[in-house]
Formats: sequence, C-alpha cells, structure tokens
Amino acid sequence: METADEFAGEADGYERLWTPHRMVYINSDHGDHECPFCRAPKRSDEEGLVVYRGQTCFVVMNLFPYNPGHLLVCPYRHVAGYVDLTEEERREFGELTASAMRVAEAALGAHGFNTGMNQGAVAGAGVAAHLHQHVVPRWQGDANFFPIVAQTKAVPALIENTRQQLVAAWKEAADAR
Repeated sequence: METADEFAGEADGYERLWTPHRMVYINSDHGDHECPFCRAPKRSDEEGLVVYRGQTCFVVMNLFPYNPGHLLVCPYRHVAGYVDLTEEERREFGELTASAMRVAEAALGAHGFNTGMNQGAVAGAGVAAHLHQHVVPRWQGDANFFPIVAQTKAVPALIENTRQQLVAAWKEAADAR
C-alpha cells in the first residue's frame, strides 16, 4: 500500500503533528460568554487573577499558562486591535509589558521571555475580540516533550502562588521608584 507522500507525489519534507482534538475548540461558539478580559477586572484581584491594575490597562494571569507566571496585559476597554488603542492606552500597554517582564525576572528568576499578540481568530487569538499581550517567562531547560507526545503541559507552580509572588514583586518595584 502506498503512503500519503507517495500518493501525493513529491514529499514536502514536513512532519505533521495531527491534533484533531483542536477542532472542538475551533468549531465551538466563542460568543456565548462574557469576555474573560472584561470580567476579570470586575472581580477581586484574587478571583480575577489580577496582578496589577493601571489607569487604562491591567495585568492578569493566564488561566491556561504555557509556563508559570504567564501574564496577559489587557486594556480595560474592549477593543480587538492594537491600532484601536488610544495613545494613552498604547503607552501604558507598553509600559506594563516591560514592567511584567522586570517583575517576572525579579520574582520568578526568569531567564528570558516570549512576548506577543495574536490579533484576529485566524492569527490564533483565543479571545480575538479583546486585545491582550502575552508575556511568557522562560528558563533555560524549561521545554520538555510532554506537550508533543502526551498533550500535557507540565506547569510546576500553582497559579495563585505565582500570582502572589508577582503581586509582591510588583509592589516592591513600584516602591523602589
């Protein structure tokens, strides 16, 4: 029996990681619930996983983190794109992103960071209607094989404990200024 590559002709050289379980998420209706980034700041810091509240933007823990200390910087205003921010929002959005990196380095000993925004559902945004910037702390040797072979992400710290560490470090950083 011929393989798919043989059937298709010339192989393209790519390995495929088939993830059909993602279709449940892709095909689900994401519009039934209140936006999590609008809901979080209405709650207490502990309930909403809020780390810091600014004037126009806030910082919240990612409920489904890639790593401990995975933060999201969000404007309070429900806007989809970076270009939709006011100048004041854009300034604080950037300042809070930089502060999140400094705080995660101080509180968690992060060696580096992945930062980024997925704007639009086709770009991978899980919550496309509300802009958010990911700040993902990284450490030497933090990647492992679990996500690929077992559909499991090993996150070696509890989210609330990490939130408390970050809140304390954020206060220290603010007091130092």
